[in-house]
Amino acid sequence: MSQLSSADRGRIERPGPARRQRGRRVPMNARPRLRVGCAGWSIGTPQRDLFDEGASMLARYATRFDAVEVNTSFHRAHRRATWQRWAASVPAHFRFAAKLPRSISHESGLRGAGPALDGFLAEAGGLGRKLGALLLQLPPALAFDARSAGAFFGMLRRRTDLPLACEPRHASWFEPRADELLQRHAVTRVAADPARLPAAAQPLHNGTGWTYWRWHGSPRMYYSRYADDALQALADAVAAVRGRRAWVIFDNTAHGHAVTDALRLKALSGRLKDTGGGRHA
Repeated sequence: MSQLSSADRGRIERPGPARRQRGRRVPMNARPRLRVGCAGWSIGTPQRDLFDEGASMLARYATRFDAVEVNTSFHRAHRRATWQRWAASVPAHFRFAAKLPRSISHESGLRGAGPALDGFLAEAGGLGRKLGALLLQLPPALAFDARSAGAFFGMLRRRTDLPLACEPRHASWFEPRADELLQRHAVTRVAADPARLPAAAQPLHNGTGWTYWRWHGSPRMYYSRYADDALQALADAVAAVRGRRAWVIFDNTAHGHAVTDALRLKALSGRLKDTGGGRHA
């Protein structure tokens, strides 16, 4: 991995500890309550001096960010004690978004997923109050089926009231009947980049009170960094969701650009106050 360039370093404002804790007062009726973070808390060597010291990589990551997306839970289970250890590594205001396992989204296609969901919620529940959201990413081939989707979301809602963001990737999930079902179960639809179709780039404003943006890197997913004009457009779009909570997660982690893009977005967004000590999101 190459050293952080002077151009990249100049894009990122590095606040002192006092300013970072004090934050900046922003009228809540004019700005969303914003959390910015990355898919995972890995920090490359070139970016490490942008963070304060920490007892672990996660603790160091949490000196600059107040949110993280746990993607590893998609691939494998983690012991509840592991989630508890992660929760103990971060400040009280920090929140995790936990990605549902592929056994639910990809292998079962949302059908018969009760046991897998129960196991996942029991494990991730080790985060306690710091479990701020759930993420469900669906496979591109999974078309919208009202019966199976409705049964799954209803089952999930009987188990938890956690904010849930869904990232569908089949065109049928962007039709009005899918929007109505997501709204009925208080599920927000992810605003993704790159987007498979125009509607996928926009958050679904369906009364859930929050939005979730996942930027994977463009033009090359996971590898490309974002230019300042793209990040400014994102900051403007997030600011336009007045009165809503907003999460923005960068998933272009392959070359470490997620960290620098997320820090740059925080600077462009005026370092909005986080959502505070509330139970969710």
